[in-house]
Amino acid sequence: MKPQQIYISWTAQIIASFILGQTLFFKFSGAAESMALFTKLGIEPFGRYAAGTMELITVILLLNARRAWLGAIFGIGTMSGAILAHLTILGIESEYDGGYLFFLALITLTCCLTVAYIRKSDILAKFYFLT
Repeated sequence: MKPQQIYISWTAQIIASFILGQTLFFKFSGAAESMALFTKLGIEPFGRYAAGTMELITVILLLNARRAWLGAIFGIGTMSGAILAHLTILGIESEYDGGYLFFLALITLTCCLTVAYIRKSDILAKFYFLT
């Protein structure tokens, strides 16, 4: 990777980790807003804990230089699910947040897509051995 790509990747990794890290508190503490969202999805409390655990794993992987590619894949999957939930069940604006959670999910997805694109050689190398 070129130095510029490394800086872009780490910037995206840190932004995604920061956003995901902030939401962990609300999921694991049982904040009313988080409980309301997962209740509306019909998966409270198991879904809230599962999503929080997945996001925690994603943060840890994104902040690990050797495993950032895997964190990006996990983040893409997690945020795709969150965006899909907003578009189909929750609505873009949920719990009178003005679309804030949806916007954060879009930013996080964009960051994870950026990391995956920059580190695509790592991803391809890992999956090459599976075939």
